Amino acid sequence: MNNKTKIVSIVILTAMILMAAGCVGNEEPLENTKQATIGYVLWDGEIASTNVMKQVLEQAGYEVEIISVDAGPLYQGLANGQFDFTTSAWLPHTHGHYMEQYGDDFVEVSTNLEGCKIGLVVPEYVTIDSIEEMNDVRDEFNGRITGIEPGAGIMTATENAIEVYDLEYELVSSSSAGMATELRTAIANDEWIAVTGWSPHWKFERWDLKYLEDPEMVYGGEEYVATLARAGLQEDDPELYGIISRFYWTQEDIQSVMVDLESGMSEEEAAQKWVDNNPDKVNEWIGA
Repeated sequence: MNNKTKIVSIVILTAMILMAAGCVGNEEPLENTKQATIGYVLWDGEIASTNVMKQVLEQAGYEVEIISVDAGPLYQGLANGQFDFTTSAWLPHTHGHYMEQYGDDFVEVSTNLEGCKIGLVVPEYVTIDSIEEMNDVRDEFNGRITGIEPGAGIMTATENAIEVYDLEYELVSSSSAGMATELRTAIANDEWIAVTGWSPHWKFERWDLKYLEDPEMVYGGEEYVATLARAGLQEDDPELYGIISRFYWTQEDIQSVMVDLESGMSEEEAAQKWVDNNPDKVNEWIGA
């Protein structure tokens, strides 16, 4: 090959490389750039709402990561931007102290569920009706109140209730699932038990239960569940912010998912079932 031929070959090869580089540079990235991270607490209702929102956002084209944490780290994570949002804020009472501590560092977007309640729950066959009567029947309850995870808002409220009502009881930490297991066992044996309870929750569908009256209003009045977002999310991703701001469902909606979960359906299956059965509501949230 003479020098002239070599030069022509080099020029052609260089041009081909440049053209290929240009084509690659103009291609759209293959990976999904729409991403969302959801923080949540392991309460049955919040498991339901988080997994439903995961399915809804995936339908809208997002890659979604869900991360379960205790209540304290949830609010810390929102404040420092670890999570984009949560649907797990029980307000104004249950998580009120976290709002006081961290509320300036994130945004309360909207209410996603109304008509909620917390308190001490007992089987219907228990013959007292008020927290004020609990010391009179301490032996029937074995001096125990079965709770959930330490640090949960309802645990703090129950610690306050023990002090306000001067209860001679021990608050025993457990988990949402552990509390339900102890409740199931006690009812099967017609035993007395007092648990930290909230509604909506599938246990009220499964058994005849009642809240003990709280004349001192330690547990507060009616609660609502709010969607919270990290600071700056609306500016960074207005589409995502719009979807979560439109997220609102009813007690019947969330109850249906929780009942499916309690019946043994996986979180993904229960959420997908609800999404499939409610396309109009899902499209409304997405803004379709």
